[in-house]
Amino acid sequence: MSTNDTESRSTNNIDDQSTLSTNIDPQALLAQIQGSSATVDDVISLQQDGQFDALIADCDEALSSLLTIRDFIRFSVTQLRNYDVVVAQGTNDVFAEAAAIVLHSLSLDWSAEEQILDCRLTPSEKGEVLSLLQSRIIYRKPLSYLVNLAYFCDLPFYVDERVLIPRSPIAELIRQQFYPYFETNEAAQPLAPESTTDIPLFYLHGLEDKQLYQPERILDLCTGSGCIAIALASRFKDALVDAADIDREALEVAAVNVEHHGMEHQLNLIESDLFSKIPAENQYELIVTNPPYVDAAAMAELPPEFIHEPEHALAAGQDGLDLVHRILYEAPDYLTTEGLLVCEVGDSEWALRQAYPEIQFDWLSFVHGGHGVFAIDRGALMNYRELFAEQVAQLR
Repeated sequence: MSTNDTESRSTNNIDDQSTLSTNIDPQALLAQIQGSSATVDDVISLQQDGQFDALIADCDEALSSLLTIRDFIRFSVTQLRNYDVVVAQGTNDVFAEAAAIVLHSLSLDWSAEEQILDCRLTPSEKGEVLSLLQSRIIYRKPLSYLVNLAYFCDLPFYVDERVLIPRSPIAELIRQQFYPYFETNEAAQPLAPESTTDIPLFYLHGLEDKQLYQPERILDLCTGSGCIAIALASRFKDALVDAADIDREALEVAAVNVEHHGMEHQLNLIESDLFSKIPAENQYELIVTNPPYVDAAAMAELPPEFIHEPEHALAAGQDGLDLVHRILYEAPDYLTTEGLLVCEVGDSEWALRQAYPEIQFDWLSFVHGGHGVFAIDRGALMNYRELFAEQVAQLR
């Protein structure tokens, strides 16, 4: 990279990440990521009209009667179901949530191996598990906020209530290096169950088969905790990655994660309202974005767990597309000739189809579930730019 290129990347960048963390202790946060101190040890006293008397009685019985990790996972599943806890932020079902509660309390990775499930817990370990379970049920606070830890694309991240909890299906695309749009190398992870070391078979997701050279510059727009940007940097080790967000507090969290994963040399944080502070000369082969996209009706009916997440990171106007229209209109100015935009709009997919009936977006499919993610290249963005401009004008 030339000296001029390096200087241009520093324009508007948050290049001194230590200044982002003035209100937090990075070392303490990193210790939490590593599982050394992220347990809930306060005794739950909240009992409104006795509605949690049964829970506390069940936990007292579990403390004296249950023995193994398997026992406590089973017990946690039952209690999460009894109290209709919503599970959709970092884990996909009550079994995964229950396993995460138990294993995190024991300072273990959240994915349980069969051989440890019948290990017995000490009395103090039982107390830690039950305390965290009670907090999860009574406060209806997402587990990742209770323990300041979330996993994305097989990597651990510090999270708190300044950022959304990572859960995007885009992780599948990152693992496979967006094959077959781009070529792959040894960092790609095939998802097809029949794949072998000798013959890697990739799930195609619906991406166009171009097999271009791997991207040299990548932008993660609306980065939040930095999880997508860091995952991209971990798979595209030779690429320079920019991560932009309008929210300085979110970038403080991202800075902690960049430091923890040792990505300072490869990843820049930029405080920007979408593309407004991105240097015009920055041309990206790949732009990935998971912007706010929840519509007004859905925002009014969010379960208690989601109210803990920052509202501005979820809400995006009446139809959920306020930011998406702007991204579609502005993105081609920052993409190379064959550059690709990958954007998640979730349940606002229907609204996007209605807004642009003339456009056949490439809606992607996923092995492990997920929807509302489309891909579109620079050529198509330019072809339909007048339509995007009309929608942006209506926003004003």
